[in-house]
Amino acid sequence: MPDKTTIELKGIKKIYDMGENKVFALRGIDLTIKQGEMVAIMGSSGSGKSTLLNILGCLDKPTEGTYCIDGENVSELDKSQLADIRKRKLGFVFQGFNLLGRMTVGANVQLPMIYAGVDKKEMAARAKDALRWVGLSKYFNHYPNQMSGGQQQRVAIARSLVNNPSLILADEPTGALDSKTSIEIIGVMQRLNQEKGITVVVVTHDQEISLYCRRLVMIKDGHIINDAPVLSQRNAAADLAAFPVEAEVGL
Repeated sequence: MPDKTTIELKGIKKIYDMGENKVFALRGIDLTIKQGEMVAIMGSSGSGKSTLLNILGCLDKPTEGTYCIDGENVSELDKSQLADIRKRKLGFVFQGFNLLGRMTVGANVQLPMIYAGVDKKEMAARAKDALRWVGLSKYFNHYPNQMSGGQQQRVAIARSLVNNPSLILADEPTGALDSKTSIEIIGVMQRLNQEKGITVVVVTHDQEISLYCRRLVMIKDGHIINDAPVLSQRNAAADLAAFPVEAEVGL
């Protein structure tokens, strides 16, 4: 495992001021994730995991504490600076796919590059390469409504790759999918982690999905209550062999 640190949180607190009341969403989070790790974050509703994800994704700022990505302190940056960090360093995958139905798959995948100022020729090349990585090369000119849920999520993963992020944050990426398709999706993420060395953080409520990660962080009432390696990490390619129909993704 490389020694370089991708994520470093120290004393992270998030307090929401609700008038007379204050909600303590995070109560002093210390967390370090090295480059190339694949980490699951689990917790029940209200545990603080969504707040933590928003801070990791530079979508929200902590009330207290410091957050560094690749050694850069981002905890006190303004909105435009945080947007630049998201553009340069982060890729996002959401439960609901968040694809635009009126746009082709290729156009959806190219969207982050528009905001990054990439020229059109380079955009098309990167989009095709990302779709190749997720097993959807031939779908460049298709539309999302012509695809299954699992295929749409792979398009979303391809979109997260195009700006060459150092970190991919996946928020319940298998929450809307059946068991077999969920393994296909987490298998794509395993490949990206193992073959491209991208750091992957998966927020999930599904214990089964966490077993495909290398490390499990449990959060409760705004505290990390457990942080340990997954002792028997599961391999998606091997587990897909248990299904009678061969998976669409060549893992």
